[in-house]
Amino acid sequence: MTKESGNKSTLGITANKKDNFSDWYTQVIQKAELIDYSDVSGCMVLRPYSYEIWETIVAYLDPKFKEKGVKNAYFPLLIPEKLLNKEKDHIEGFAPEVAWVTHGGNSKLPERLAIRPTSETIMYNSYAKWIRSYRDLPLLINQWCNVVRWEFKHPVPFLRTREFLWQEGHCVHATHDECHKFVLEILDIYEEICHNLLAIPVFKGTKSEKEKFAGALTTTSIETFFPNGKAIQVATSHNLGDHFAKAFNVKFMDKDEQLKPAWQNSWGITTRSIGIMIGMHGDNKGLIIPPKIAPIQAVIIPIHNDENKKEILTAAENLKKQLKGIRIHIDDTDNRPGWKYNQWEMKGVPIRIELGPKDLEKKSALVVRRDTGTKEPIPLEKIKELLEQKLEEIQENLFQIADKRIKESVQNIETKEEFLQVIKEKKIAYALWCGQKDCEEILKDESGGAKSLNIPFNQKKPNKNCIFCNKEAEFYAYFAKSY
Repeated sequence: MTKESGNKSTLGITANKKDNFSDWYTQVIQKAELIDYSDVSGCMVLRPYSYEIWETIVAYLDPKFKEKGVKNAYFPLLIPEKLLNKEKDHIEGFAPEVAWVTHGGNSKLPERLAIRPTSETIMYNSYAKWIRSYRDLPLLINQWCNVVRWEFKHPVPFLRTREFLWQEGHCVHATHDECHKFVLEILDIYEEICHNLLAIPVFKGTKSEKEKFAGALTTTSIETFFPNGKAIQVATSHNLGDHFAKAFNVKFMDKDEQLKPAWQNSWGITTRSIGIMIGMHGDNKGLIIPPKIAPIQAVIIPIHNDENKKEILTAAENLKKQLKGIRIHIDDTDNRPGWKYNQWEMKGVPIRIELGPKDLEKKSALVVRRDTGTKEPIPLEKIKELLEQKLEEIQENLFQIADKRIKESVQNIETKEEFLQVIKEKKIAYALWCGQKDCEEILKDESGGAKSLNIPFNQKKPNKNCIFCNKEAEFYAYFAKSY
C-alpha cells in the first residue's frame, strides 16, 4: 500500500463513491481512522476503531464454533519447507505467495521456513501424531491468527493485503459425509454473520474447479457484489477429502479394525469482511456502519455555551447512563457542533443525538439517523426504547438496500453475446455452464477478466448446452469481474 492516494488536507470525503470508488475507499479508511499505512508495502496498521470491529466479529463467531464442539489452539507461524511440499497441489497453488525466512541473525538456516500462508501443513503434521483410533474423531480445531501471502502487486487495505487476520478451522472426520456436512454448517455460520452483523447479502455455493482452494476436493464459498460492479469473496469452507490425510499420514483404526485415511475440512473468514462492510454501505459522507457491529452505536453531541456548559454536559452524562446497554460516546471536545456532525457521519456512527438547552426545556433530544439522515425529537423518558428500535431498523434497512441493489444486478442470460454485454455493464451474469477449466479460461479472456463466483447448491442438471463452448451444461453459475 502506498501513501499517495487519499492523503489530502481536507477533513471530509472529497471523492464520489459512484464515480471513483477506489479514491473514495482510500479516503474513507484513512479519514475515519480505520487504518494507517506501514513501511512494508501491502501491510496495514489496524487502528483501534477497526480493531474493535474485528473483536466484535471474533466475539460473534467464536461461541458459534464452540457450540459445534470446536476447540481453539495455536500453531507456529513458521513452517518448514519439507512440510509445505508434502501435498503437491497445495504447494503449487501457494508457491507464488509464500514469504520465506532464510536466515536467523547472520546464519543461514539449514532449511527455508515459510511464514504461514495457511496452516494445513503444520497442523496436519501434529494431527498425524494425535489421531490413532475412530475414538479420537472428530477432531475439531480452530485458531485465530495472522497469515502472510505475498504474490499480488496492487494491495487494497482490508480487501487484499499481504498480511491479514483471520480464523482458520481444520477438522478431521471419520467419513466423507460427516466431513462435508460440517463444511456446509460452517458456511451457514458465515452467511449468518454477514446477514445479522455486517448486513451483507451473499451468494452461497460451490467454487469451480479452476477457482477452488489448492489441494481441496471441493470449495464452498459465500460471495457478494459491490456497488462499483465488482464481486468479492467473503469466506470459504473447503472439503479437503482424504488428500491431505494421505500426504500427512493422518490415519485411524476404524471400528472394523481397518486402518483408514481420515476426511478433512478447513474454513476461514478474514479482516477482508471489514472492507466489504465499508464498501457495501458507505456513501459520499463516509462510513455507514451497521449498528450491531458499530464500535459506537450512538454519539451524543452536547450543544452549549460557556454559561450552560456544565448543565448540558451533566445532562449528557445522565443520558448516557440512561442508555446503558447501547454503545454510547459523548463528544465533549471544543469543536463546533457542525464539525462534530460531519466527523461522526464520516465515522459511520448509526445515530447522532443532539442535546442542547432547548432540548432540555422540552425534555427531549434530537435523534438523527446516519442511514437516512432523518431527524426526530424524542422524549427523554422514552429514548432508550425508541433508540433500540431505531438501531434495529437501521440494521435491517442497510441489509435491504444492499439486497435490492444486488438482486437488480443479477441478469439471467441465455447467450454468449448477452453474457459479454452484462459483464460490460458491470453486473452479474447467471448463466448455463459446463464448468470446465479451459472454458473458464476462454470466457475470462473474452470478457476482459470475468470469472465464475460460485455455483448455487441443489441444482437439477439442465437439459441445455453451455453458452460459451456449447458442450453439455452441468449447472447454472454466477459470473462477474471480481477482486
